[in-house]
Amino acid sequence: MYKREDALFERISALIDSARKRVKTAVDTTMVYTYFGVGHYIVEDEQQGKERAVYGKAILKNLSDRLTGKYGEGWSVETLNKCRKFYRIYSRYNISEIVHSVDEMTSIGYGVQNSVIDLRKSEKEYVFRLSWSHYLVLMRIENPEARSFYEIESIQQQWSVRQLSRQVGSSLYERLALSRDKDEVMRLAEEGQTIEKPSDIIKNPLTLEFLGLRPDVAYSENKLENAIINKMQQFLLELGKGFLFEARQKRFTFDEQHFYVDLVFYNRLLQCYVLVDLKTDKLSHQDLGQMQMYVNYYDRYVKMDFEKPTIGILLCESKNDTLVELTLPKDANIYASAYQLYLPDKTLLQAKVKEWIAEFEDKKEV
Repeated sequence: MYKREDALFERISALIDSARKRVKTAVDTTMVYTYFGVGHYIVEDEQQGKERAVYGKAILKNLSDRLTGKYGEGWSVETLNKCRKFYRIYSRYNISEIVHSVDEMTSIGYGVQNSVIDLRKSEKEYVFRLSWSHYLVLMRIENPEARSFYEIESIQQQWSVRQLSRQVGSSLYERLALSRDKDEVMRLAEEGQTIEKPSDIIKNPLTLEFLGLRPDVAYSENKLENAIINKMQQFLLELGKGFLFEARQKRFTFDEQHFYVDLVFYNRLLQCYVLVDLKTDKLSHQDLGQMQMYVNYYDRYVKMDFEKPTIGILLCESKNDTLVELTLPKDANIYASAYQLYLPDKTLLQAKVKEWIAEFEDKKEV
């Protein structure tokens, strides 16, 4: 029997867990600002001594030894170099005043942690909202636009460090960029992934390396479906924002015939059903016609009046854009998206995105 003591225990446990989470977040945030300040001082000193033939090695080694002697582990030369890189990457934002303000407030008796938290309330200043571990991943991204995109998405989607690393490794930014009009590429860096129309949820290719299926082995559609079901959390992350899983092998019947949709999702941002059919063989016009029938059925008999038209996605090993264009009407809400069982070639995708951005810039100048 559930007793009053149990209820009291649960309420107090929830309070303690929440408090611990807030304390950890405050400590993590304070350390991020501290590392930024350390980087600022190192770069400032480096610039003042720029006439010296060699800066860094001896000075950072001595600095590391002294900091370690006073504060213990955590202040290696490698860490100091990361602080310096962190400052150089983010110093373009209006954030340098934080260091001087911390100095002033500390000198009159305020703690560093309190001063940092107060300063973060200012809307005029850039605010670090992620952990140091997140920024260590972000700093490895050379492209500023891609780095900005991943930072925005990490904040909005509350990605863990592991999820961020996976999305960077799967070239999410490049895949989204290549799935959009050239005019929308730069918007990714400024706003992250925006979901306003059906094409915004499409990625080419969809990367399914987390399924653990070997790319050099043939698989049945049923085995691919089972693998996705077993890794649904990762699959939803790969699909993107707003997806909710409803059913597999969803049956509907008319004229005494049964039909089955492989996977049925709902996107709460677009407010519509998303039907996914898996194709391990070559995509055919019959596959497209079947999906058109599925979409028509959902639009006529399932969706509510307030909901948007149903989207159909054929997830296939390879897609033929010409076949899709010739088979379906222009206003069809159906898309073919290729999938890969391995991580894409990041260098190749980056080169393609650079070409698109170059064309975008040329177009602006005309």
